[in-house]
Amino acid sequence: MKGVMSFMQGFLLGALLGASLALLLTPASGEHLRKQMQDEARRIQSEVTQAANDRRRDLEQQLAALRTPQK
Repeated sequence: MKGVMSFMQGFLLGALLGASLALLLTPASGEHLRKQMQDEARRIQSEVTQAANDRRRDLEQQLAALRTPQK
C-alpha cells in the first residue's frame, strides 16, 4: 500500500509541475490560454453529460425489460 501511495504522490507532484511549466513556457497569452482551457472543459463536460445520459437511457431500458413479466 505504501508503494501505491508513494506512486500517487509522485504522479500528482509531476502533474502539477508539468502543468506549471506548460503555463509558464507557453507562447500563447494568458487570456487566450484560459479561453482554450474553458472551451476544452466545456467540451469534456458536454461529452461526459452525453455519455451519462446515454448510459442512463440504456439502464432504464434494461430495467424496464427486467420488470416485464416473462411468459
